[in-house]
Amino acid sequence: MRKIEAIIKPFKLDEMKEAVSKIGIKGMTLSEVKGFGRQKGHKEVYRGAEYQVDFVPKVKLEIIVDTDMCTKTVETIMRVGNTGKIGDGKIFVLPVERVVRIRTGESGVEAI
Repeated sequence: MRKIEAIIKPFKLDEMKEAVSKIGIKGMTLSEVKGFGRQKGHKEVYRGAEYQVDFVPKVKLEIIVDTDMCTKTVETIMRVGNTGKIGDGKIFVLPVERVVRIRTGESGVEAI
């Protein structure tokens, strides 16, 4: 099993949810996050004063998949998340040793 963590632009969330559902992903966890990379934040104006916003709002998706679904899921996230502009985000793929569904005690792929 693999854990896919994807940091994407917030306005891509609905499209992303629909796309991963179409390839058979049954669930994901969502977190609102802030960060910066090459994008380096941006300037905003509030009551006539300009200030630097160092951390840009993003959305972090966490999806656990069977190893066989990993490549297809990453490709879907890349396709849907790509705007061609700086700040599109990152995808991290990590191994998952064990998954257990608390309610039933199921483990492994059955618990996803």
